[in-house]
Amino acid sequence: MQKVLVVEDEPAFQKLIGDQLKRDGYDVMLAGDGKKGLDEALKNHPNLILLDLKLPVMDGLVVLENLRKDEWGKGAKVIVLTNLEPDKEILSKILSFKPELYLIKSNVKLSELRQKVLNILL
Repeated sequence: MQKVLVVEDEPAFQKLIGDQLKRDGYDVMLAGDGKKGLDEALKNHPNLILLDLKLPVMDGLVVLENLRKDEWGKGAKVIVLTNLEPDKEILSKILSFKPELYLIKSNVKLSELRQKVLNILL
């Protein structure tokens, strides 16, 4: 069974995504802050990480930066999710860490996100 880590601090959105991915047959791990998310990723090596940018304790950009410093984490598949439209400098930094996708939550439906997860994990 493929593992998906959802690093999201909004409980309702975390539950919505997590429950859907479980119904789709994935082993889902949840983390509500960046530090827990990074620790979970490095410990359990999920097949895919859904990573919010705006997180307590450690923001998603720092999580992604630290993830890419790890030997396993260099190749980890990550979908970056955010509510914010970042400026060009931040977007450039995000893309330098080579996520699979960068998505603005308000612009993507759950069904589209499910399809993107499926496409990445095939």
